[in-house]
Amino acid sequence: AGHRLVATARRPEDLDDLVAQYGDRIRAVALDITDAAAAQAAIQIAVEEFGRLDVVVNNAGYGIISAIEETSDDDFRAQIETNLFGVVNVTKAALPVLRKQRFGHVIQISSIGGRVAGTPGMGAYQTAKFAVGGFSESLSNEVKPYGIKVTVVEPSGVRTDWLAASLNTGQASENYDQTVDAMYRFLATCADSQPGDPVRIAKIIIDIADTDDPPLRLLLGSDAIAIAEEAFKARAAEDEKWADVGRSADFPDGAQEMRAAYGRVGG
Repeated sequence: AGHRLVATARRPEDLDDLVAQYGDRIRAVALDITDAAAAQAAIQIAVEEFGRLDVVVNNAGYGIISAIEETSDDDFRAQIETNLFGVVNVTKAALPVLRKQRFGHVIQISSIGGRVAGTPGMGAYQTAKFAVGGFSESLSNEVKPYGIKVTVVEPSGVRTDWLAASLNTGQASENYDQTVDAMYRFLATCADSQPGDPVRIAKIIIDIADTDDPPLRLLLGSDAIAIAEEAFKARAAEDEKWADVGRSADFPDGAQEMRAAYGRVGG
């Protein structure tokens, strides 16, 4: 209650219903997040309109289903431009304001696909989402001394239009019928039956935004938690199986020297 919002969209008229509902508590601004200058302008509007910047939420994005072999360079780059560099552009535009204030919270809406990859057909999308996680973890350590918090939200299936308007599909692939096409057919059956409730998720994000000690990474949805736990166990088992091989790669005293140096820079 009482929050004020600058909401962005490629077409601000898409936000007319929110403006009608909330009046002068919301400002609709045109923004293509792949345009760094436009991101800076949107942040400036927010500061001029409301005097400060408390929370930045990076939520824009879309996915494609396409075998990596068959994904065009343009389509792959477009996934990175929107899902990664869009986040980078908005975050970098906000940081000078947040750092000068010495407070603020950057919330990145990612995906369980940014924690656990391997979904056939989603290679380009999950590449971008994994990068968002790495970017945000590094960012968190850089900005912590300035009172800035960072949270990566990683939901699983949410009952929105993501499987329709926000998911692009390529041509059917005879080469990958058992993997990529099978995943597409499965996802087609999931529309409107995803377990995640967008209203509950929005409320959780609002609560997290006001938390003094928020999580760096937050799984949302019981299936996201189950998928992450299963993947963690499988990864840990494989790491343990090959640990002796991994350790054999070091100089005899190299590991201790590296750990000591890494600790000195706060890693």
